[in-house]
Amino acid sequence: MSLPAKVLVANRGEIAVRIIRTLRTMGIASVAVFHALDADGRAVREADEAVELTGDTPVGSYLDIAGIIAACQATGAEAVHPGFGFLSENADFAEQLAAAGITFIGPPPAAIRAMGDKIESKRLAAAAGVPTLPGSDGAVADVDEAVAVADRIGYPVLLKASAGGGGKGMRTAADAAACREAFERASSEALASFGDGRVFVERYVERPRHIEVQVLADAHGTVLHLAERECSIQRRYQKVIEESPSPAVDAATRERIGATAVALARAVGYTSAGTVEMIADEQGGFWFLEMNTRLQVEHPVTEAITGIDIVAEQIRIAAGEPLAFGQDDVQVSGHAIECRIYAEDADAGFVPATGRLGLVRFPAGPGVRIDHGVIEGQDVSSSFDPMIAKVIAHGPTRDEALELLRDALHSTVLLGVVTNTAFLARVLAHPAFRSGETHTGFLDDHAAELAPVAPDVELERCLVAATALASPRFDQRLAAPEPLAGMGEWRP
Repeated sequence: MSLPAKVLVANRGEIAVRIIRTLRTMGIASVAVFHALDADGRAVREADEAVELTGDTPVGSYLDIAGIIAACQATGAEAVHPGFGFLSENADFAEQLAAAGITFIGPPPAAIRAMGDKIESKRLAAAAGVPTLPGSDGAVADVDEAVAVADRIGYPVLLKASAGGGGKGMRTAADAAACREAFERASSEALASFGDGRVFVERYVERPRHIEVQVLADAHGTVLHLAERECSIQRRYQKVIEESPSPAVDAATRERIGATAVALARAVGYTSAGTVEMIADEQGGFWFLEMNTRLQVEHPVTEAITGIDIVAEQIRIAAGEPLAFGQDDVQVSGHAIECRIYAEDADAGFVPATGRLGLVRFPAGPGVRIDHGVIEGQDVSSSFDPMIAKVIAHGPTRDEALELLRDALHSTVLLGVVTNTAFLARVLAHPAFRSGETHTGFLDDHAAELAPVAPDVELERCLVAATALASPRFDQRLAAPEPLAGMGEWRP
């Protein structure tokens, strides 16, 4: 099979721009789809063609399967890349594309379904030899069974929605009374969010690290991993800062968890890029959490340390090409850290922020990568995910990557909308983060130390930023960045 001549990107914002740029480097024409709110967006500007989608809501437009298929047929797009979110893990979407003769750049529908159900995926993981946490054998029938399981495996426990995602339908419980309340809340939220109220119980690991393994698999039997990422800095189960490799994983453990991730991918007949997520305790034990059957938001840190364009590999795999490298060819070089810039007021309880972007300036230079999809004058509304950009730094060591990232955040200018940029800088500066002492409760444990500094100091920083903005040095920092290895051209 040959590569497609034209690919439709069924997404928006920064991930659409990122995919379009890889398509351009591969000589493949791109088609963007958009809702009216995104009509003048960066993805629409960078694509070779663009098709408007209509729907009852802005988000509904990007979920319009019939509209996306019609856009493919109207433009001659032979394949669809779904990015992440929206339809990226929708098996029905993949099947409907196939029925229309359009290639889905992603895994087989059967793998999506198997890994999309947390109960089934846990069973498959256990059968493949991946460590799993003690818990219920499938969904519990009622609250009494939930308590019985919790009493048997020991508290604390975690109650999780089978069809869950994004932290929804998850509750912890430290005793039987709390377990009853957690069951009702988790089941109710799961039903409301996913139309599936099934809940299962498993042992809760206290102060866990969130470790995930990037895998690539082609249709010719090659399955390999691209080392691990650590995504322990989270708020309400939503990742905020990610890095690769993990400061807590040594070479032997890396091979061990990589091998288990590869085994699971093989067991479900997986192809394309995917991520096996795990939790690890302070003693070095690790257990299966879930598998995400799509491109991850945090994929740039893996690309930075390996020099592998994951999106390009997805496209080649979907076209039937074999991977051109093996496990021994994957080398980890240096360290990379990513911060997600959100439109939110971190100092006021992380409330979502809206507004119109006035001045937009991102830093640039060797080792700095900015993934974003915004332009000056763009309205940031509450209709979509609040992520504005991702700032990624890659250095020879973790300390050097950290300093580069902090400098990049301090040089980022986004006027007109409140963002969490200052909060991110405070997290990066925290002594516990600098020493790699992270876990999923990090932000809660250090909330007091991560609170904003006194207003007069913030004012001083604003004045420093304004002075920097007017200086020739700042103008120089905004020049086009050097390309990262294997990634082509990346411009702000």
